[in-house]
Amino acid sequence: MEYFVYVLLSQKDGMFYTGYTKDLINRIDEHTHGKVPSTRLRLPVILIYWEGCLNQQDATRREKYLKSGNGKIYLKNRLKNYFDNPTG
Repeated sequence: MEYFVYVLLSQKDGMFYTGYTKDLINRIDEHTHGKVPSTRLRLPVILIYWEGCLNQQDATRREKYLKSGNGKIYLKNRLKNYFDNPTG
């Protein structure tokens, strides 16, 4: 995969953060260590969803969709078991 679209859940405010990157592990590390201004005040955050894309255009299109109202509904349905029982 060339790019990853990911969704973080803020354990502070319960809100999603959606982004894309070429290096998922490094980007998540940046988020969890407060190096990303948009999530710094929302820590702690956890990775709850990610998917791979073959190019940047597809990743940005998918990111935009997941940030939309329909995209948020998709995520909540896709992760229904997690939200119903987050501890497993």
